[in-house]
Amino acid sequence: MKNVRKITSSKTFPPLVALFGILLFNVFLNPGFLTITIVEGHFFGQLIDILNRAVPIMILGIGMTLVIATGGTDLSCGALLALSGAVAVSLIRGKSTILNPETETPFIIVILATLAVASLCGLWNGFLVAKIGIQPIVATLILMTAGRGIAQLITGARNLTTGYPPFSVIGQGWFLMFPVPVFIAAGVFLLVWFLVRKTAFGLFVEAVGINASAARYSGINATLVIMTVYMISGFCAGVAGLIYASNIMCADATNAGLNFELDAILAVVLGGTSMMGGRIYLGGTVIGALIIMALTKSIYAFDVAPESALVVKAAAVVMVVLIQSPLFQNFRGRVRACLPFGRRAGEGA
Repeated sequence: MKNVRKITSSKTFPPLVALFGILLFNVFLNPGFLTITIVEGHFFGQLIDILNRAVPIMILGIGMTLVIATGGTDLSCGALLALSGAVAVSLIRGKSTILNPETETPFIIVILATLAVASLCGLWNGFLVAKIGIQPIVATLILMTAGRGIAQLITGARNLTTGYPPFSVIGQGWFLMFPVPVFIAAGVFLLVWFLVRKTAFGLFVEAVGINASAARYSGINATLVIMTVYMISGFCAGVAGLIYASNIMCADATNAGLNFELDAILAVVLGGTSMMGGRIYLGGTVIGALIIMALTKSIYAFDVAPESALVVKAAAVVMVVLIQSPLFQNFRGRVRACLPFGRRAGEGA
């Protein structure tokens, strides 16, 4: 009973149940939904497609988890995704305006410069929030608008395309029968997980999210912590931007990452991280991103208009907010106390 109680009380248990329910629903409607085939040494199937398409939201969500854990939010990550793609493709093309399979800039410089630009933009958000004292929504709203505008200036308000083969590997390549973006997402997850679970940084983030003033009095540099989490969020947006631009081999400053910030926030809250801050659930965020993509794919499978997906996501946000409310949590605690595996050791039968 203790194991059952431990599993059901885990923060990742509700999102796992939701993901399983969506997948089960699709299996009933489409018996071949879980089928995975091997074509030319690569795995193909709807599950692989969901996993691959969820990668940008997953990576953005990982960075967003740290920001929300401090009690903030980052509305600029979608625009930074578009800006990163614009920087990368522009550097690859160089001064040439004709599609060229070669590049005037070393590829490693393209990657490092793109990630540096995105990280600096995130650091700017953190500076506005931690140093200037601007509310996170307002501070990140600046780059949400200006970031996409800068991306359009870089691309000349047109879609820049590239045919550079090494760049295509980031978003379209395969490794060990799986898409390369999946391994990139796993690398970002492990890097951030190590940072927040194997160093004191994770405790600092949660302490700032619970009570920033108390954290300062205890000797934690809350300003540095906040600036760092926004920089990490910008870095994650840069990685997602490289994957997105590589997947379409184009810098689309207008549509790239549009509304992705909302999907990233939804993935975080679906994963169990409260918008009030103070807790980090990276695994839940990954599951939340998979839920969003599985739900989106289910909607499109019924030939429903894309606009309806926004309504479903809005309903999911309302449901999650209600579930995270103190009233529902108190009710859940009373229900668990009535169940045999909900009682603590030493309590009466």
